[in-house]
Amino acid sequence: MRFALLLFDHEDYWATVPQAEMEAAVAEHAAFGRYLSERGAPFAAAALKPQSEARTLRSGGSAADGPFTPLREDLAGIYLVECADPDEAEELARRCPMGAGIEIRPLWEA
Repeated sequence: MRFALLLFDHEDYWATVPQAEMEAAVAEHAAFGRYLSERGAPFAAAALKPQSEARTLRSGGSAADGPFTPLREDLAGIYLVECADPDEAEELARRCPMGAGIEIRPLWEA
């Protein structure tokens, strides 16, 4: 099964965080990537730009700048991981560096 680990941070966190804290967070994510590789868990990861740079398409074809729903937290990154079941996905997520929270969501398999 594949799962998305959706990483949330407080709004504007990355725009205001000191450089040393940002470098430490990047190092934590690099360590988490090494952990997943050593465990043999196939994964992909990406950091997302702030929601203020998002564009949303709505039904009917209209487009709007920003996220669909204003949030106090910003979707900041994503890991896609392959796991045996939801329990294993949660186990991996507990090792992931956490900002404001992590949502674990199964992916539809084609």
